[in-house]
Amino acid sequence: MAIVKGNCYMIATAIIFVYCPLVLEGKNPPHIVFILADDFGWNDVGYHGSEINTPNLDKLSAKGVRLENYYVQPLCTPSRNQLMTGRYQIHTGMQHQIIWPCQPYCVPLEEKLLPQLMREAGYATHMVGKWHLGMYRKDCLPTRRGFDSYFGYLTGSEDYFDHHRCHPIPALNVTRCALDLRDGEEVATGYTGIYSTQLFTDRVTGIISKHDREKPLFLYVALQAVHDPLQAPERYITPYSFIKDGHRRKYAGMVSAMDEAVGNITLALQHTGLWDNTVLLFSTDNGGQTLSGGSNWPLRGRKWSLWEGGVRGVGFVTSPLIKQPGTISHQLIHISDWLPTLVGLAGGSTNGTKPLDGFNVWNAISKGYASPRLELLHNIDPFYVDIAPCPGQGFQGSVNDASVKGVGSSSMSAFNVSIHAAIRSSQWKLLTGYPGCDRWFPRPGSENSSETQSWEWGSGDPLKPVMLFDVEADPQERQEVSDKHPDIVDNLLKRLAHHLQRSEPVTFPDDDPRCDPVTTGAWGPWE
Repeated sequence: MAIVKGNCYMIATAIIFVYCPLVLEGKNPPHIVFILADDFGWNDVGYHGSEINTPNLDKLSAKGVRLENYYVQPLCTPSRNQLMTGRYQIHTGMQHQIIWPCQPYCVPLEEKLLPQLMREAGYATHMVGKWHLGMYRKDCLPTRRGFDSYFGYLTGSEDYFDHHRCHPIPALNVTRCALDLRDGEEVATGYTGIYSTQLFTDRVTGIISKHDREKPLFLYVALQAVHDPLQAPERYITPYSFIKDGHRRKYAGMVSAMDEAVGNITLALQHTGLWDNTVLLFSTDNGGQTLSGGSNWPLRGRKWSLWEGGVRGVGFVTSPLIKQPGTISHQLIHISDWLPTLVGLAGGSTNGTKPLDGFNVWNAISKGYASPRLELLHNIDPFYVDIAPCPGQGFQGSVNDASVKGVGSSSMSAFNVSIHAAIRSSQWKLLTGYPGCDRWFPRPGSENSSETQSWEWGSGDPLKPVMLFDVEADPQERQEVSDKHPDIVDNLLKRLAHHLQRSEPVTFPDDDPRCDPVTTGAWGPWE
């Protein structure tokens, strides 16, 4: 039973406690800055032992709370979708892949997004960087979904210096290269030659310097770094001459540029007097892409996969407002939790949203309380195809469920185990179908050492249609234990069936050739 008194909630269970949003604790609503990196791997941050220097991320996280049991989605669009809606992608029809430049769809317009809720709570809302949530019509653009201002790009994978994106349009038998940079809703020209990490940082610090301190600020910074193409000014790459792998060396330079950007954003908040009442959050959108220099060592898998290397994310929260700074949290937290958490911090309401899958986890972060999240659906994608399979591994599709062994009949009827899916409950993680590239990629720099064989291939056991791991005891997913825990397997398959029954049909339309930017010279709305 919940008793509402003003904006405070008295929760009556076996224990009674009162929760009031931070705004009611004698403080003004906090400024909130959310920095989202792109394709940043588990082993790419200094405090996880990386050979890449990240002094700003290390320092900021050491003064805040490092989230070591934090999960994102394995791809760009799904993570951003769940951040903005607070809902699993199965509930928005976006459970398959990303939004490609010519696909005529976006996050459903009936979804109420995070910036809209923050605006209703009295916040100034600004976005800089990567959108990637659909742009085929103007109603899908950031400025129509709750942001007061926007500067950035609408798709992904464009050049860091000329800001052009190349993409094939099969219906026209052409590949188009066009500008992808917007200021508000207008095409932004005149920025050729400016490295995007620097360009976006300059815009962010400009917003901060001009902001009215009396009005709460919500600033969403979705950096292009460190997604491919592998590009960075030489001054960032030079310090990594000791890295022999060329991809990793350039990637390291890109990480250093990003780390510097985060430091400069923080300095701007401090110089303008906003920092003392700011909550800064840092997150990756998915695991690192090993094909482009990223590393998730010692976790299994990579971007595009449901292994821990694809979904366990680098993340931290730092703020003078945190009650227990300098801590490491092992509480279960998911990217969908940020919407209710941040709206709660703002003293706002989520009443206008569809049913949320996220939880308010501020007390778990700030005060070390237990997370309200006990279960996490990673995804259910009946059409999954691994577009970047492991080298030498021809298997790219789903496992045939006819080969299931050792799984009870009730489980078989509960869920089609050929479907690409994964669910986490307590310490248990269940995977079905083909989860994606299953290698343990070696620690960067160890390719010629005795580590390579054991880390790259692991046990060498063949994949099974149903796999169970205790990811608290075995975060590297080396010991498959489904045969030892048939009751847990049965229960989790029933949970997957429950989620599938309540999911929306997959939305993944064919390309629309009207997207062709040949006349405008820029990617953007065409309807």
